[in-house]
Amino acid sequence: MTTITKKLFGKLSSGEEVYLYELKNSTGAYVEIIELGGAIRSIYVPDKNGVLGDVALGYDDVNGYETQGKFIGALIGRHGNRIEDAQFELNGKNYVLNKNDGRNNLHGGNIGFDKKMWAACVEGEALVLKYTSPDGEEGYPGNLDVTVRYTFDENNALMIDYSAVTDADTVCNLTNHCYFNLDGEGTGSIENHSIKLNATHFTVGNSECLPTGYVAKVEGTPLDFTDFHVIGERIGSSHEQIVFAGGYDHNWCPDGKGYRHMATLKAASSGRVMDVYSDLPGIQFYSGNFLDGTKPYGKGGKPVEKRDGLCLETQAYPNSMRFDNFEKPILRAGDRYHHVTVYRFTVEK
Repeated sequence: MTTITKKLFGKLSSGEEVYLYELKNSTGAYVEIIELGGAIRSIYVPDKNGVLGDVALGYDDVNGYETQGKFIGALIGRHGNRIEDAQFELNGKNYVLNKNDGRNNLHGGNIGFDKKMWAACVEGEALVLKYTSPDGEEGYPGNLDVTVRYTFDENNALMIDYSAVTDADTVCNLTNHCYFNLDGEGTGSIENHSIKLNATHFTVGNSECLPTGYVAKVEGTPLDFTDFHVIGERIGSSHEQIVFAGGYDHNWCPDGKGYRHMATLKAASSGRVMDVYSDLPGIQFYSGNFLDGTKPYGKGGKPVEKRDGLCLETQAYPNSMRFDNFEKPILRAGDRYHHVTVYRFTVEK
């Protein structure tokens, strides 16, 4: 049985109140989510000794979330990841978006879903967040009604259920940008974590971390995580893909179709394990290369330094509107976007 409680988290610079929701299961493990950006603020799960610890990076107050530029914990939309030249063609028309990553569009644009106030309500054991993105927002066509359901069950599985409908054809590629550190936030680098990605292929990126349309085998590269590897083992490789991204910031193509096991992350020190499941086409493993210790500081006033956390973002392939061999994230008027992602936490003693 999950209990959900609500409390005031703080006020925006505009004076608008922001509430925090705690989803706690019967074991005492819990997740905190705020209305601003629908952000996951904390995930408290046990280590191998049964001690609860927070495995999600975040901020102590609203100001951190309002002023950050790292998308920490937040829901991402309308389009997660990168769109080349900040434009795409749909139904013979070209749509121009805001450029917020060099010449490209990243994670929805200048003021994406990560900066929006989501309307929250509790439905049974689920926290339901809703946001309507108006036609033309950030350059995207159509009014898009988005609903995200967060649940946290007795097995310490955090489920994110995304759905959306539109009144005009548009693109929709929703994800969550939680940064994980299974030894606990504030404990330092994730380079000592081990990861396995159930993917024999990845989308090749260029120096802007933009997929080029080419899907390559991971075999023989530092991107081969078909068996467990320590993240720091090859992160400094001279391989072109690692050099381009400054570490790992790539889209993998998990084997199979539909809902499936995509990844396992382990931290030997704490014994915590996180398994990722989703029905989305791809997963972005991002090793926190652009975290830089600048303000706003993280929880407890500690700077968030490079590789203090990592992201595993389930998604449609980035830049997929450019390439016919990529499944395109087009949502047609009257159709329903619906995808599910689960992060399940266990321990290995």
